[in-house]
Amino acid sequence: MATKHYLSYLQETMHSRWDKLAMKDLDGVNSYTNAELATAIEKLHVTWHEMGIKEGDKIALCGRNCANWGLLFLAVTSYKAVVVSILPDFTAEGIYSLVDHSEAVLLYVGPNVKKKIDTTQMKGLKATIFMDDMTIVSAEPKIQKAFEGADETFKKAFPNGVKLEDVNYPTDNFDDLAVINYTSGSTGNPKGVMLTHLNLSGNVEFASIRIPHKPGDTVLSMLPIAHMFGLMFEFLYQVCEGAEVYFLTQAPTPTVLMKAFAQVKPFMILTVPLVIEKIIKKGVLPKISSPMAKIMWKTPFIKNVIRGKVKEGLDKTFGGRLRYLIIGGAALNGEVEQVLHDIKFQYCVGYGMTECGPLISYEDWWLYTFHSCGKEIPQCHVRIDSENPTKKDGEIQVKGINVMKGYYKNEEATKAVFTKDGWMRTGDLGIMDKDGNIFIHGRSKNMILGPSGQNIYPEELEDKLNSMPCVVESIVVDRDHKLVALVYPDTSADGKKILGNKTIAEQMEENRIAVNKELPVYSPISAIELVASEFEKTPKRSIKRYLYK
Repeated sequence: MATKHYLSYLQETMHSRWDKLAMKDLDGVNSYTNAELATAIEKLHVTWHEMGIKEGDKIALCGRNCANWGLLFLAVTSYKAVVVSILPDFTAEGIYSLVDHSEAVLLYVGPNVKKKIDTTQMKGLKATIFMDDMTIVSAEPKIQKAFEGADETFKKAFPNGVKLEDVNYPTDNFDDLAVINYTSGSTGNPKGVMLTHLNLSGNVEFASIRIPHKPGDTVLSMLPIAHMFGLMFEFLYQVCEGAEVYFLTQAPTPTVLMKAFAQVKPFMILTVPLVIEKIIKKGVLPKISSPMAKIMWKTPFIKNVIRGKVKEGLDKTFGGRLRYLIIGGAALNGEVEQVLHDIKFQYCVGYGMTECGPLISYEDWWLYTFHSCGKEIPQCHVRIDSENPTKKDGEIQVKGINVMKGYYKNEEATKAVFTKDGWMRTGDLGIMDKDGNIFIHGRSKNMILGPSGQNIYPEELEDKLNSMPCVVESIVVDRDHKLVALVYPDTSADGKKILGNKTIAEQMEENRIAVNKELPVYSPISAIELVASEFEKTPKRSIKRYLYK
């Protein structure tokens, strides 16, 4: 069991950094020192008590990344209520369904969600509240009156304001439900993942030891905070440990990100492969792809100078203070990882899933093994369901204090995801070498059975395709026992042709032939089909494969 509750870390931080910044919207809407954060939490507690909200009640949060989302998360969990985390990208109908399914009594919404929902469609709610300024959108009359009178009650309870000695959060409720995380996976219908305070504490405890902060360290929250990857490692452990969290409230376009990195100068960046791949493919690969550059890249002595310059430029891109670049959520393109490896960049690839809150494996970048996703962390043990786990792929299964309680109101799905001896099935396939490094080769549900029973993992073929000229991203599908690659091309030259007089179609055929030379004879790509737009993705930037056939 985790030896320390995450709210214990938060209390210690509030004592040591009372007047220091805790979190802030990068656009300046809301900002909190630890003292202001403690005060805002108590105000919410008083308000909810006046409204009749009880311990264990569900409070739904559905909005963009912002300081008030973070405030609400801490206030709900320290009130012993349950956060219902809903991604704001869901349709209005999807939000109605999840609010009803979760039995939420309050709903806090961001500006985009506020515009698209009809609050009358959610019958179980006592109130809907605008997250940005904490004003009522709609409420039952009795609840509206209690809400409006809460300020006066707060002033009576804290006539001299909230002091350090008033900060006293529950830290003995490890087994209680803390979060129901509704996440949009690449398989379609979302499930409500039930995570306890122990699950959260296990992740915070690990991160506080292995990815420590220094006083004044800053971090940029840019991944969806409603997803566990962004919630845990771009907000919760940082604010509990005393880092300053800056929320990117805009869409993370390349221009917006570069400006934000320069402003925040983060000590750590947590990201998905797509972001890093775009940066490397646009800013680095064109400079090192000429015949002469390729020679210099591998020439003794000269290569150290060239690679050093590339690393220096990349460090500057990320703000100049980066100590950790942690990549997760999907497989990293092999060509891009090779560049990061060659320049000795401070990166590593981790592995996790919402059901583990999210971390399963990690390794410090200076010990990280190329192409792996780290080693199991102490809080989450891993086994490979294979007769030869070091050489033959098997399902990756996990057990430990990070593993969820189950799926909310879905006993059938909960039962199906656990083995008879209590290990959780991840659905991922891979091996673990003799040193404990985990290598993921694909999803069991994505695996294609070859003509003679061979296992074909489309992710491995896509990785090779994505390194080919003019390929932005790809999906390999099975059509009548033939492999077809759907490709979204880079047509930035003129929309039709690329270098010289070669058409996109001609380049893709060359790509197909080149990739097939690297593939086993049982898994050739028979054709490449071009698609007109980027593939639809989940919030963690994984392609929604189920949409493409």
